[in-house]
Amino acid sequence: MLEVRGLTKSYRSGGRMLTVLRQVSFSVGAGATCAIVGPSGSGKTTLLGLCAGLDRPSEGSVALDGVSLAGLSEDALARLRSERVGFVFQNFQLIPTLSALENVAVPLELRGERGVEGRAAELLGRVGLGGRLGHYPVQLSGGEQQRVALARAFINRPRVLFADEPTGSLDADTGASVEDLLFALNAEAGTALVLVTHNPELAARAGRIIRLRGGAVAQDSHPG
Repeated sequence: MLEVRGLTKSYRSGGRMLTVLRQVSFSVGAGATCAIVGPSGSGKTTLLGLCAGLDRPSEGSVALDGVSLAGLSEDALARLRSERVGFVFQNFQLIPTLSALENVAVPLELRGERGVEGRAAELLGRVGLGGRLGHYPVQLSGGEQQRVALARAFINRPRVLFADEPTGSLDADTGASVEDLLFALNAEAGTALVLVTHNPELAARAGRIIRLRGGAVAQDSHPG
């Protein structure tokens, strides 16, 4: 589902080139889970952005679901993401003026699909929010907002799901329940999951852990 080869990313900073990611390679198959860990500044979020086509590498290549991102226009990249990629972020990124149901339905409605409320309601029920469909983000706890975000991430039946610190702003108990849902939904959908986390317990649940240091792969292990 995700094939990364020789990814390198450099920026010009203060008149010199700064390399934040160097020669990173890995692949994640359908239904597989991979955690990317490492200290702050090690290149984790940069790597996630490159894998999702949100940024372009200085060198190397990324293929999503068999499609090479190299040479795709911004419109084509956006279309690929809307059809095959899901995202979960630390700060939820829900639209405050939309209800839980409307937030979940947004990705399909942006693709021009209609009559998606049933699937949105089904997913909200799956994450334990069947009784909160009409609630707005401000009326929901942090854990409930992240559950809405999970439902939204899966509504387009993504081939690859990228999660950036998905439990980073939640307390331990709430974070654990969100982790359970994330892995359960991922297994049911057969989605490839790539997550960035500082949480060692969350990382340990993944089938593979890639540890970055100084922008390079320092360790690649399969604890699961």
